Amino acid sequence: MVAPVEPLSAPVDPDEALRRIAFLLERERAGTYRVEAFRNAVVTVRETPTEELAARHSAGTLQDLPGIGKSTAAVVSEAMDGELPAYLKSLQDKAKPLVTGGEELLAKLKGDCHSHSNWSDGGSPIEEMVLTAVELGHEWLVLTDHSPQLRVANGLTAERLTKQLRIVDAVNASLDGQFRLLKGIEVDILDDGSLDQTPAMLDQLDLVTASVHSKLKMNQSPMTKRMVAAVSSPRVNVLGHCTGRLVTGSRGTRAQSEFDARAVFEACAEHGTAVEINSRPERCDPPDELVLLALEIGCLFAIDSDAHAPGQLEMKAYGCERAERLGVPEDRIVTTWDVERVLAWAAGG
Repeated sequence: MVAPVEPLSAPVDPDEALRRIAFLLERERAGTYRVEAFRNAVVTVRETPTEELAARHSAGTLQDLPGIGKSTAAVVSEAMDGELPAYLKSLQDKAKPLVTGGEELLAKLKGDCHSHSNWSDGGSPIEEMVLTAVELGHEWLVLTDHSPQLRVANGLTAERLTKQLRIVDAVNASLDGQFRLLKGIEVDILDDGSLDQTPAMLDQLDLVTASVHSKLKMNQSPMTKRMVAAVSSPRVNVLGHCTGRLVTGSRGTRAQSEFDARAVFEACAEHGTAVEINSRPERCDPPDELVLLALEIGCLFAIDSDAHAPGQLEMKAYGCERAERLGVPEDRIVTTWDVERVLAWAAGG
């Protein structure tokens, strides 16, 4: 069950206070610079011996530590004094549900098919994404960093992806079955509908989300062929943010790609490929009318966060509001399924 995290209360460890502030800032889509200040401070606090941290707190020299500034030093000091840091308290006090509606469906979600770490263009290590997913009540999460062609997002070569898969194995071993991190990728759909990773690598993954990131203004006919080819591949499980549109946010707006949605969704339904309801507010993709078309055709859906930071994992609330309002049945949403059912579906079972 995915649910909001419980507010922290005093006493609280300094690193946990800093972590929670970063989470809340990410949740409200604060600027990257502000978030990084607190994420970097977490690392410094954890790497500093307790005795040194206490001595610097007493001497007022916390800001001499790398990555600790005036605001983060205040948080550390207040936490070490046994208080709930004032900045954390203010963020918790003003934190509200992200959206009204969809609460019942959100509570039924078990996982997420689309998330990023700092191995590509995400802001946090894999372990931090997993820890936050656990805190939010997830049962499973698919790690879907970008593929090689998306160089601007530090896409993973086959060699880097191979290394990442070993990290995923280690994370799962440490969790002792309490949570599953699934091996995945957000693979680029190339111009001809092929996939931007070797078949051998894709065969090693638990789940593949495929998305168009280039030539979004391609003419309708070739774009349709491109997308139909991708979603018909036995290696593709989820069609990510299908229109590529942007409706708000710091990157501005972008019109949706032109393609024959009926043809694409019929191919999805035929091959068991889920249509992603991308929950990021700047995407809100696909638009309502296309969700309704995919629903009519009989498609499966994946309500995903497309999280690039831990605090964005809760953004699935936006997708749940839309899905519930549009009447998408719970059992056709793969992110409400338990991990074994997801794995069987993704493997073609």
